[in-house]
Amino acid sequence: MITHFNPFSIARLPRIEFGSGTFSRTAELTGQFGRRALIVTGARSFPASERWHQLLQQFSTLGISYEHVSIDGEPSPEVVDDAVTEYAAANIEVVIGIGGGSAMDAAKAIAGLLRVKQSVMDFLEGVGPEMPYKGPAVPLIAVPTTAGTGSEATKNSVLSRQGSAGFKKSFRDDKLVAEIAIVDPDLLSTCTGDVIAANGMDALTQLIESYVSIKANVFNDALGISGLRAARDGLVSLYQSEGADAQARERMAYASLISGINLAQTGLGSVHGLASPLGAFYPIPHGVVCGTLVAAATEMNINAMFDRETDNPALDRYARVSEVLAQRRFKSRDQALEQLVQLLRQWTEDLMLQGLSGYGLKHKDIDHVVAHSRGSSMKTNPIVLTDEEIKAILIERM
Repeated sequence: MITHFNPFSIARLPRIEFGSGTFSRTAELTGQFGRRALIVTGARSFPASERWHQLLQQFSTLGISYEHVSIDGEPSPEVVDDAVTEYAAANIEVVIGIGGGSAMDAAKAIAGLLRVKQSVMDFLEGVGPEMPYKGPAVPLIAVPTTAGTGSEATKNSVLSRQGSAGFKKSFRDDKLVAEIAIVDPDLLSTCTGDVIAANGMDALTQLIESYVSIKANVFNDALGISGLRAARDGLVSLYQSEGADAQARERMAYASLISGINLAQTGLGSVHGLASPLGAFYPIPHGVVCGTLVAAATEMNINAMFDRETDNPALDRYARVSEVLAQRRFKSRDQALEQLVQLLRQWTEDLMLQGLSGYGLKHKDIDHVVAHSRGSSMKTNPIVLTDEEIKAILIERM
């Protein structure tokens, strides 16, 4: 029973259209904002699909003209700036992001800058002058075709520059939130197994980390539990069916959406703290980082709290996550926590998520990663981990 409600604040969210078949409304909803659209997609799968041609036919019927930007891999500041330069004078009235997190992050940043006409580097956290963003942004419609990042519900556009001096940082503002998020589970039917695994573990990690965050609140708790149940019942089934299980698609589309809503309100934790430098320095997909680290990072958080913060409320929260994912009550909190780590390890193995060394991480480089891991996500981790503890997480998952 909740006896006390701590204060909380919920930031702006998009209008959400959820359900199988909702993609068919994309052109109609686009027309609410104008007749000149910029469509941002991934480089390959969606533009080669039948749905792409259906959308363009609907645009033609409604008299909507369009330009198209394709994003190959994770977007860089240069990709965003080039698109803004090319289309700033094109009188774009609405931007539509269709794809995985990369396409939507790019669309979000491009929509935010088409009318501002400044480099995204002026606003990117931690790498530039960090000027205040005043807008205005072009209206954005976000259409996810994968289930993982929840980017359709967030205010941040994650951009990367890869290499030893690289970075993975956010352009973040409430004005960047999509006007409409169209979440159609049917769009997941063409996802490959490796994409389902990586993105699904990203969503699961976001649900867990937001639930144990130091900014967790009763509003997001309720959403988070429903998202965890959906991921529990959908992730492995979607992976094993190679996207064919319609109920699993619905569950994972929902889990991903909720993970995005919650992370935007509560922040994340150590897995995402490490995902930032790992994704910047190495060609490792974000979801793979999450999937391969979540069990080790969860265990480290729990052990650190037992060591020095035995009254930390996140221990009870982790135990609750364990009950939800395992669908059972445990005799003790310790048993629940142990079972949680075992379950996360089992899912990592079942989904065949590769270790970090397979993407080029070497023991000699670990200190460099740790030194760059204390960004915004690490600040909402339920306990402050030492450098040695963070290092141990990485070593375990080499």
